[in-house]
Amino acid sequence: MPNQPTVVKKGDSPRRRLVFAGTPEFSVPALDALLDAGHEIAGVYTQPDRPAGRGRRLTPSPVAMRAAALGVPVFKPEKFTAEAVAQLRDLQPEAMVVVAYGLLLPPAVLEIPVRGCFNIHASLLPRWRGAAPIQRAILAGDAETGITIMQMDAGLDTGAMLLCESIAIGPQQNAGELQSILSASGARMMVQALARLDALVPQAQPATGESYARKIRKEEARLDWSRPAVELARAVRGYNPAPVAWTELDGERVMVHRAVAAATGGAVPGIILAVDAGGLTVACGDGSLRMTEFQRAGGKVMSAALAPHHWIGRRFS
Repeated sequence: MPNQPTVVKKGDSPRRRLVFAGTPEFSVPALDALLDAGHEIAGVYTQPDRPAGRGRRLTPSPVAMRAAALGVPVFKPEKFTAEAVAQLRDLQPEAMVVVAYGLLLPPAVLEIPVRGCFNIHASLLPRWRGAAPIQRAILAGDAETGITIMQMDAGLDTGAMLLCESIAIGPQQNAGELQSILSASGARMMVQALARLDALVPQAQPATGESYARKIRKEEARLDWSRPAVELARAVRGYNPAPVAWTELDGERVMVHRAVAAATGGAVPGIILAVDAGGLTVACGDGSLRMTEFQRAGGKVMSAALAPHHWIGRRFS
């Protein structure tokens, strides 16, 4: 197993000149932690501004907004052209820290930092390499996941491991809640890894146990009522907060934010069995799913116990 993390006090770590690369909210705690540990951030790389919100206005990434607030130079290349590589080389980083950046680093970039490029990956590698390790772990019913601090190479999450730490997945924990825990753990562990960089021995990933966490697509979040209730309950957790599990009732989309599996069933899958204080219960291929929070089209998230009683006997599709 890779070296286990130890407590490193603020000020113990040598001050390093770093370049940081990240895009979503998950990456922000790591940027803050590196600055708090006293490291110099020569520049931040993030994805270009993307359309967001109902108005589809171009919006900077969470990392871009945080870096701008901190007064750190921000770079947003669509890809690493020769010009972008030269720009990065001019920053003269000792190391590069990458956290959910969303762009594969070419060899020309990996060769620039004198100490290498290091990644915070939200799984116990080699399980769940790829874009959506947190969601895929929940969808698969994994009992645990974790953080791997990895020395990057030209492959997709295939580099040697420096530190890893396992974290249990709670039975009702959704992807957003687990992401917050993993984000904080990854930030702490990256600070520890940089402090112990001269002592850590990179270890190759295990030769077995590899799996790929493909990107989440909105269409896959539609609930298939012929599946067992335990799988649908995992889907509701795995797709929360985005893209959110959903179903339809007479052409109206209903978003399912929270739900639990129940043993009762026996009816045609998709039939609404009950609306009571416990929520809204729907028959599945095996057992039933009890929604506890749902959202009708154009409405707010609300308790499923408030669903219309005339829905009983109708069928979700």
